[in-house]
Amino acid sequence: MIKHESIETNAGLLIVLTMIVISIGGLVEIVPLFYINGTVEDVAGVRPYTPLELRGRDIYQREGCYLCHSQMIRPFRDEALRYGHYSLAAESQYDHPFQWGSKRTGPDLARVGKKYSNQWHVAHLNNPRSVVPQSVMPNYPWLLKNDLDYSDIQERMRALKKTGVPYSETRDEYERNVKQFGKSVADKLDILHAEENLISQALVNDYDGQPSRITEMDALVSYLQVLGTMVDFSKYNEGYFAKFR
Repeated sequence: MIKHESIETNAGLLIVLTMIVISIGGLVEIVPLFYINGTVEDVAGVRPYTPLELRGRDIYQREGCYLCHSQMIRPFRDEALRYGHYSLAAESQYDHPFQWGSKRTGPDLARVGKKYSNQWHVAHLNNPRSVVPQSVMPNYPWLLKNDLDYSDIQERMRALKKTGVPYSETRDEYERNVKQFGKSVADKLDILHAEENLISQALVNDYDGQPSRITEMDALVSYLQVLGTMVDFSKYNEGYFAKFR
């Protein structure tokens, strides 16, 4: 038997043994993937983000929200009791990059959508302690002050399209989305009408309480309000998702 000290003092042997352990671990994780039909659950409702939600997600990343909030509910009872059904791979299939993670200075946001009102989110982002006195989250007052820049929204959508997100530019792509998501959603995924759709969603919903303006707050709140709302879990029993693990 090789003594532990011998391994630690022999760089070459340590590297070889480390590579063997990594290889075994990699095989254990990779090989099973070749024997299942897929790792993305077959569920209805999951769609790409609308132009306004997409800009909100960009702001979410720009402000570093992911550094304190994960979007990954683990399949444990305590997690389910606090946050809801565990996160599905299908729910992040259009995320680039995905927001899964383990860092939680603040609560997980995977299912925060529709949990609070638009007004609550605006107050919370502007001054967190106005609604959560014990919060250590910083203030983000500029989100209400900054008009939303959406001049490059088409380019942003085209970039994501290259990664496989099904935004449409041609008639065939649009018809494909109508078949997959329905006409109302397909209309919102049309790159050629991105600015029109963004403006319409912002004005109709008035997320920031300022109907005469479209601010960064509008975009960020629209993104937060859609998180975890696409899948209707009441339509599926727990056994259904087990086959995708």
